[in-house]
Amino acid sequence: MRKSAVLLLLAIPAICQERVDLSIVDRIKTEAFEHSKVMETLRKLTDVHGPRLTGSPGFDDAARWAIGELNQYGVDKVHLEKRGPFGRAWTLEQSSLEMIEPRYAQLAAGPLAWSSSTNGPITADLILAPLRGSFRDGPKKSAETLQAYRAKWGGNLRGKIVLLSEPKVPPPQTTPQFRRYTAAELSDMVNAPTPSLKLTAKKLEDLEWPEDPEELGKFFGSLPNALMEQLYDLYDQTIADRAAFFAKEGVAAVLLEDQRAHEGLLFTEAAGGFKAAATPAPPTFVITAEQYNRIARLVQQKSPVRVRVNLKATMSDRDMDGLNIVGELPGGDRKDEIVMVGAHFDSWHSGTGATDNGAGSAVMMEVMRILKALDLKLDRTVRIGLWGGEEEGLFGSRAYVKEHFADPKTMRVTSEHAKLSGYFNLDNGSGKIRGVYLQGNEAVRPIFEQWLAPFHDLGAATVTIRNTGGTDHLSFAAVGLPGFQFIQDPLDYGTVTHHSSMDTWDHAVREDLMQASAVIATFVYQTATRKEMLPRRELPKPE
Repeated sequence: MRKSAVLLLLAIPAICQERVDLSIVDRIKTEAFEHSKVMETLRKLTDVHGPRLTGSPGFDDAARWAIGELNQYGVDKVHLEKRGPFGRAWTLEQSSLEMIEPRYAQLAAGPLAWSSSTNGPITADLILAPLRGSFRDGPKKSAETLQAYRAKWGGNLRGKIVLLSEPKVPPPQTTPQFRRYTAAELSDMVNAPTPSLKLTAKKLEDLEWPEDPEELGKFFGSLPNALMEQLYDLYDQTIADRAAFFAKEGVAAVLLEDQRAHEGLLFTEAAGGFKAAATPAPPTFVITAEQYNRIARLVQQKSPVRVRVNLKATMSDRDMDGLNIVGELPGGDRKDEIVMVGAHFDSWHSGTGATDNGAGSAVMMEVMRILKALDLKLDRTVRIGLWGGEEEGLFGSRAYVKEHFADPKTMRVTSEHAKLSGYFNLDNGSGKIRGVYLQGNEAVRPIFEQWLAPFHDLGAATVTIRNTGGTDHLSFAAVGLPGFQFIQDPLDYGTVTHHSSMDTWDHAVREDLMQASAVIATFVYQTATRKEMLPRRELPKPE
């Protein structure tokens, strides 16, 4: 081997070595751990302002509060950025569901968003009319299922309270409700995934759906952006079509059993379409599995049973503007280049949206506070985006990316596209950061490994080529921008808090959110000050 070749090989480690200013990391850790405001920010966001359903006055009030906080930190140009009409505003004012026969019982139940009011308490005959299948069956089968349901039940449901599923005993809880990733799990995560049809499929019908229901969450989370958009659209269309059928039939109310809704938990999402053009859904409630099953069994056995439904909700008659919260810390020599952090600000309405995703929003606000409090020199501008409409289909971040960077359908890029170095997202609950997903971007692996090195003793060391989905970094990755989501400990996010009535401040882990704030502030500082922008993958083709 020639001497010059040997010298080149010896130089490779130095070329790959990413400069990390450990004195800055030390200052960031000190500010994040000794002067943290993240839990107080989260408390005010959740305890004081409560749930933040997209388009609701609750979202708007909380957004104005967040703007005030960011302004106090010294963040510049903080504003609400409109992203076009979203859907109806809906605010819950009062609700109850009671069994009045055979014996009185207060039922643990929650109304689904965009349900119509009952205009006072109502009682009506109950009918067990199970609708089998769901949007997870794919577009064709979902449509066929609803068509068969219409043929069977059309003309038989007027004035009835419809029980929409057969009684089914919840499976026993065999997995821990609260857990952290084990060393073995993190080691396995480092391995590249086995190639499968879902990574190359263009349509939902082509997917290989997992048979195990417990695997569905991981499955959906790994889908590419285009398929996730199809999935969101299919879900919205499926529940909108169902709600329109029930409204046309004159159904008095709809009761749902959710297998997740047991042991006192309530998971409240959408009753039907949220657009003003959609037919409003009848009053729709989800009930804990145990109580729903009792009612359904009584109906099955033709035993006397009656319930009383009351729902008072305010719903606008027009589509309201969707909103994002945006602000920035101006850079220096390369201030026209941008580093972004973000999290979705909206939530569902039964809890207070603490772990989904008040935690991510509070951490990103804390990141901006830390960078400003330390008065760190930032060559690039650092911008925060707190998104609305994530729960309904990543609407806020998708609209922002389309407006500022590129439309994934045409891939016509704006001048800003070349100026974004990277986007960092947090949206998997309150768990500490254990590493980062590369989203297939192999070129950033050595960079992120170096940036994580000062946090190995805090549990953050895993770098995986794998994709993760279901949240706002996908909007950026869809147009070829470096968008990343961090690996977080599961805690009780998937088992207890996600979209549930127990998604409250009590389930946020202080130490984990402080650690996340320090890790992300370091990543942002490094991105804002490194000589080159973060490497990108090849620009994707139009969708």
